[in-house]
Amino acid sequence: MIAEIYLAGGCFWGIEHLMKALPGVVDTTCGYANGTGEQDADYRTVCTGRTGFRETVRVRFDTDATSVDALLYALFHVIEPEAVNRQAHDVGTQYQAGVYWMPGDEAVEADVHRVMAVERARYEHFAVEEKPLENFFAAEEYHQDYLDKNPAGYCHVPRATIAQLASEPFDEGYYR
Repeated sequence: MIAEIYLAGGCFWGIEHLMKALPGVVDTTCGYANGTGEQDADYRTVCTGRTGFRETVRVRFDTDATSVDALLYALFHVIEPEAVNRQAHDVGTQYQAGVYWMPGDEAVEADVHRVMAVERARYEHFAVEEKPLENFFAAEEYHQDYLDKNPAGYCHVPRATIAQLASEPFDEGYYR
């Protein structure tokens, strides 16, 4: 079955590149989540910090080939869970880390809550958002697959970490 989850972790270029590399991920889309509305869902407006949007990646994945646990494990290996409105050198409200799911998707929601409880317990000042998706608008075309189009482009996620997470099998018991 194909499911989806929405992940924010700083600049969406790096999170998209990471997610695309993971086994079982069938599609990714960079976009803007949980903001004021479609009229403000463009890069220039989102960067004003007045829209509430987060740079987010919609991740569609095959539940027979991977899990919410595996995707969140990878996310938590590349973000700073205690950071508010920033990740690495990316600063602004659009860079707040978060995990979002489609309202009514009880299976994904339950997995997110279980994993987030484990991760939350590891940090004194856990700041990663956890809530249902309110809205999502695809980012401009030049943001899609940006690091494939621009291999030397900026990425706050180390490429060696992406390669490592993509090649090592995930232990499905990690969060249980």
